[in-house]
Amino acid sequence: MDFGFGDKMPFKRSRFGSVTGTIVEMVPARMGGRRANGCMIFATVEDSDGNTVNFILTPATYVVDFETLSVGMMCTFWYAADAPMPLIYPPQYSAVAAAQVKNGRMVNVGYYGASLVNEDQTLQLNLDGSVDVRTTNNQYFQGSPANHSLVVTYGSSTRSIPAQTTPFKVVVLCE
Repeated sequence: MDFGFGDKMPFKRSRFGSVTGTIVEMVPARMGGRRANGCMIFATVEDSDGNTVNFILTPATYVVDFETLSVGMMCTFWYAADAPMPLIYPPQYSAVAAAQVKNGRMVNVGYYGASLVNEDQTLQLNLDGSVDVRTTNNQYFQGSPANHSLVVTYGSSTRSIPAQTTPFKVVVLCE
């Protein structure tokens, strides 16, 4: 549906939420009364305000640069904001993506429209042919990343609105 705003939808909420904090515990996840099978990990994260959030890391969770996450790491976890979740405290989300916080590396997870601007209008991608575009299982993506949910890894951006960047890597979250 076109409202005459092009890629810019007014007041559109992002499809992804995120939490940044320190991993304080990682244990094999149990689903219901069943024993853990080792394929899923339950990660407890504490943010800078002392709030605790639990994340389920599944084989479908994309971990930036395939880094091994561990207790004590400062990380950002992204989750689908519109996915069903249990109404419990602390909150518990299924992680869509995760990345260790590193100096000089920024990561954005979001839906990018036809002009490669994310849905909250904060970042525009300049893909110059040298940008590595992959799938979550590290295969070359054989199409255009436009109109997909993407994990974008980049170092610097312009101060414009939206900020523009030529990313290091783009990972397409194929659905």
